[in-house]
Amino acid sequence: MRASSESAMRIRSGVPDSPKDETDILEKPRKIKENEVFMRKLALSDEILLSIQQPARYIGGEVNMCVKNPKDVDIRFAMCFPDVYEIGMSHLGMQILYDMFNRRDDVYCERVFSPWTDLDQIMRQRRIPLFALESQDLVKEFDFLGITIQYEMCYTNILQVLDLSGIPLHSKDRTDSDPIVIGGGPCAYNPEPLADFFDLFYIGEGETQYDPLFDLYKEVRKKGGDKWDFLKEAAALPGIYVPAFYDVTYKADKTIDTFRPNRPEIPTKISKELVLHLDDAPYIANPIVPFIKVTQDRVVLEIQRGCIRGCRFCQAGNIYRPLREHSLEYLKNYARKMLNSTGHEEISLSSLSSSDYSSLKELVTFLIEEFQGKGINISLPSLRIDAFSLDVMSKVQDVKKSSLTFAPEAGTQRLRDVINKGLTEEVILNGAAEAFHGGWNRVKLYFMLGLPTETTEDMEGIALLAEKVAETYYDQIPKEERHGKVQVLASSSFFVPKPFTPFQWARMCTKEEFLQRAYTVKDKFKEMKNKKSLKYSYHDADVTVLEGVLARGDRKVAAVIEKAYEKGALYDSWTEHFKNEIWMEAFAECGVDFHFYTTREREPDEVFPWDFIDAGVTKEFLQREWKNAVEGKVTPNCRQQCSGCGAKSYGGGVCIENTN
Repeated sequence: MRASSESAMRIRSGVPDSPKDETDILEKPRKIKENEVFMRKLALSDEILLSIQQPARYIGGEVNMCVKNPKDVDIRFAMCFPDVYEIGMSHLGMQILYDMFNRRDDVYCERVFSPWTDLDQIMRQRRIPLFALESQDLVKEFDFLGITIQYEMCYTNILQVLDLSGIPLHSKDRTDSDPIVIGGGPCAYNPEPLADFFDLFYIGEGETQYDPLFDLYKEVRKKGGDKWDFLKEAAALPGIYVPAFYDVTYKADKTIDTFRPNRPEIPTKISKELVLHLDDAPYIANPIVPFIKVTQDRVVLEIQRGCIRGCRFCQAGNIYRPLREHSLEYLKNYARKMLNSTGHEEISLSSLSSSDYSSLKELVTFLIEEFQGKGINISLPSLRIDAFSLDVMSKVQDVKKSSLTFAPEAGTQRLRDVINKGLTEEVILNGAAEAFHGGWNRVKLYFMLGLPTETTEDMEGIALLAEKVAETYYDQIPKEERHGKVQVLASSSFFVPKPFTPFQWARMCTKEEFLQRAYTVKDKFKEMKNKKSLKYSYHDADVTVLEGVLARGDRKVAAVIEKAYEKGALYDSWTEHFKNEIWMEAFAECGVDFHFYTTREREPDEVFPWDFIDAGVTKEFLQREWKNAVEGKVTPNCRQQCSGCGAKSYGGGVCIENTN
């Protein structure tokens, strides 16, 4: 059973002594001339900064911020996360690329985030263009604007960034005086709803093709080439997709008929980029340390990429295949470096499933021994509750036993088999018992509603499983050893079928169907004997339906995104700012039926908007898994048995672990 403590497992330790060779930490000095200081004039006046929330979001100057003279570089790259600073600064991928780009002497990478609503209003009223944090220079003056597309509900924020920067929203309207707008991240695996707004997309992991892309840009510019000359040559690089060079035709039923290049030299298929040997890729020696508290206010150590589990609803588990691990020595090295260079008081392990890292025991032992008693918290999320985890817990002296999180995802074993979750009720309850014996009395349970083949029994099973977890506490823990009543907090999100999953063919529930299912669960909770120890909540159905449209949408959805933005849609992932009526008006005015993208089950041979991308898993494999799901058949994880997903073609990672 996998579980994670909300306070994680925290081990008090401290910042290790500075190493003798300081360059060992920095790896490569930032490009700043000796005895030279570059004075920055802030883009916002003191009057404005004093009138807005969290002005530190906009001034830069943080610890480990890269400082270069813009005149000394050939390429200026604005790295954008289209959400508020606190969210963007917690994104690991952005920090990795920021560090990697700035190791080049000829590139200066700076950061850009979406202005919060208070500053957004001021910038529009006073016609203040969007600027980068490091130099405070205008984004429009950069060579590239790279946008991380992490979540569908940030799409209107992408238009906000372009709009406030003074960059035309549509790629076709931009000139050589505008930056090249490039998108990447998990949502780039279906870039079509955003195709009109981007010059190019980078499909896959950024460590492999950005250097060739930068070199190509310099070469084209040196020859006097323009934007389109660059895009033509960039389209030949692996992993690069230029939407303008592809045409789409549709059938009478509105599904895609053809999707093909409109130039002979343009590839018909874009293969994702992947770092096969993770230790060969640079990591973050000097993470930026924000002045204000951000969502992930700690050093983050990525221990592996990919996952072996094969949950059929999980996009990340498919697009990041195969699972690849960092070596133990690599992780030890970077743990020391990042703690030294940041002064952070916590280090956290990062992966889709930490318990599957093959050297986890050795890594945890190192962290405990290296930092014990030195003032650093060590956060170990996503650990299964087993003998090893309990042994680790026993060494943690100041664990705040606030809550543990379990993700059964479905209320019955039948439905867990459908989604290939790989958990039995026995394992879940045994894990809960282990946690209760470890001193916890507060448990969070995460579920999904609206999964394919779901029945009333599956819905009510959520309440029944929560009740059994509560009963386990009272059965296992003697009265005199209890720390109050048990609290079981169950929550359900609503299922969204995502591209490159076996469920990409599935229909999605309507808002009304989602809510009815949530009411069914809620009513069942009221019948439970331990209902005072149980609490149930569910997510916003309107947001889920829109996410479903944007996740599986085609190019026709772009007009809806633009119309919604014009009507005031912004920060749609924030409940207090989401306005569903704006989106419904936008769909109506654009003549787009959102039900076409949500409630319709796809035919096996339908051409999807993302079919031109090779994500490493074959469509045949996904179809096979979709059939297995409907039949309730379980597929073993990658270490138990190869399921022939297609990722073995990369020739590395978990696919070859047992063949050497």
